[in-house]
Amino acid sequence: MTPNKAIPQVKGNFLLGNLGPMSANPFQALCDWQRDYGGLVSFRLASRQFYLFGHPKLFEQALIKQGDVFVKIHDAGKPTGLALVLGQGLVTSQGDLWQRQRQLMQPVFQRSNITALLPQIATAGSNMLDRWRKLGEGAEINLSREMMQLTLEVITQTMFSTSVLDKIEQISPSLDTLLRYASKTIVNPLTLPLYVPTPANQKFKQALGIIDGVIYGIIDQRRTTSCAHNDLLDKLLKASDDNSGEKMTDKQIRDEVITIFGAGHETTANLLSWTLYLLARHPDVLAKLRQELDGLLQGKIPDAEDLQQLVYTRAVLNESMRFRPPAAFILRRVNKDTEVDGYFLKAGRLAIFSIFNLHHHPDFWPQPEQFDPERFLIPQNRRFSFMPFGTGERICIGSHFALLESLLLISMIVQHYDLQLLNTDEVEIEMAVTLRPKGGIPVRIKRR
Repeated sequence: MTPNKAIPQVKGNFLLGNLGPMSANPFQALCDWQRDYGGLVSFRLASRQFYLFGHPKLFEQALIKQGDVFVKIHDAGKPTGLALVLGQGLVTSQGDLWQRQRQLMQPVFQRSNITALLPQIATAGSNMLDRWRKLGEGAEINLSREMMQLTLEVITQTMFSTSVLDKIEQISPSLDTLLRYASKTIVNPLTLPLYVPTPANQKFKQALGIIDGVIYGIIDQRRTTSCAHNDLLDKLLKASDDNSGEKMTDKQIRDEVITIFGAGHETTANLLSWTLYLLARHPDVLAKLRQELDGLLQGKIPDAEDLQQLVYTRAVLNESMRFRPPAAFILRRVNKDTEVDGYFLKAGRLAIFSIFNLHHHPDFWPQPEQFDPERFLIPQNRRFSFMPFGTGERICIGSHFALLESLLLISMIVQHYDLQLLNTDEVEIEMAVTLRPKGGIPVRIKRR
């Protein structure tokens, strides 16, 4: 088919293109451009050209049928985005390295193995609820911060058999700095390279040093112990190349550990935060959720069999991921000239696939701005209109883990606590790689 359709171009400044609105509020800019221009639109940030995708048909044609054309951005000499933080971890690597590492880690995230981790997840949840109880009736907390701390404890306990809660005051702000900086290098190509000693660059390096210290500390601690833990870290340390027999270097292990450490708790924390926030804003949905939880669980911690029966709870989580998808964008590079649905796309340009816009597309979601878990109680093929964990061979390796973890923790929190929002205004969305509640979610906690 000969490409014959012109891709709409967002109007912008002669020199900087669309850098102004993108720098001011990248999330809002991407939503506005899709609404105003359609399912495929082109925009420019200074010298860097982008394509923005927001229609299921285009997602399928690009990410599934041309997965070899729309590839991960990788430049070992000049890393940008998440590669600055994660190095050559599972999220950022490609080719043979990615295939090998994915194959190595896949068994850890199989359903049967994840089910065995439920007691550890429940312990982390119980410890948090005990801490809330000690804060006293009517205590005020930042829900986002609490969920970040909870999921960080879950991921380090289950995957690395350790805890880093004693370093949480260093870890949280450092991770925040790293993600914001990584995001900025994508949306603002005028960002100065790291070797230039700007305050932002210095702050990034300092934050990366803190996180690297934590990660290498976990690796060193494991190397000095003789007992087997049979967790992800053990697998990484024991893995060797099929041909040469060489083991992974500490840098390779570090890249995989920091990927699971970062990506494995940040997205789930945002999912839990948004879900609890949306439940607080929709008392009718909360009442129906409690009816299911109280009826099936009667106050107990659910086991794997119980979780399978929590149909409405799962619908609530799915609707939360549709409404506020934590990983709302997929970034790829077009590695050769190609055609998608009659549109010509040039090699070298970057493509942003907006999961948020996909999840709010009015052609596929009636009343998309309404939070309605009932829509997920109706069987329907949503293969390319609902993809909170991505799609294709690069679909998130931890999707089952995140869902079971979220089901378990939401059921524990909602059974025991009422959360009262301290601000009735709608929480603003902030994009810093993931979609976060801007400024967090201040709530008052009250035991049921």
